[in-house]
Amino acid sequence: MKLPVAIISAVLLAAPLAPACAQEASPTATESRVDSFLSRANDLVLNALGFMGIPYKWGGTTPDTGFDCSGFVQFVFRQATGLILPRSSFEQVLQGISVAREELQPGDLVFFNTMRAQFSHVGIYIGENRFIHSPSRGKTVEIVDITSAYWQKRYNGARRLPL
Repeated sequence: MKLPVAIISAVLLAAPLAPACAQEASPTATESRVDSFLSRANDLVLNALGFMGIPYKWGGTTPDTGFDCSGFVQFVFRQATGLILPRSSFEQVLQGISVAREELQPGDLVFFNTMRAQFSHVGIYIGENRFIHSPSRGKTVEIVDITSAYWQKRYNGARRLPL
């Protein structure tokens, strides 16, 4: 079940994913690449938000059956970007490049130790200290604050993938 566009739009309008550009000059090649990346990151996040409310399912890889954390990330990236990621969070952390926490951008993968093992949980950073993920049994795909005590204590790092 996907969320109505009105709800997704309200979430995005409440927390813009990228600052507005104040310049009106023609963009340079670098600015064009940044704009292109931000556009693809916004599309990825919008796609992920469409799965809010899908139930957690251990081993789940589709919205029809439900998602586990890495199945959710794998599905969203494949659908939004065509990028095929490995199945587990332990393998997904080997993709892309490492990103410092203070440099997180929408679309980055964020990893946590939730099962007494590094990188045992993964989500997609959406901006403003929030990420979207499929949490655990009995819950649904949700947005949470990465700076909350629970997640801050378990944070293991982030990776940026080519978008």
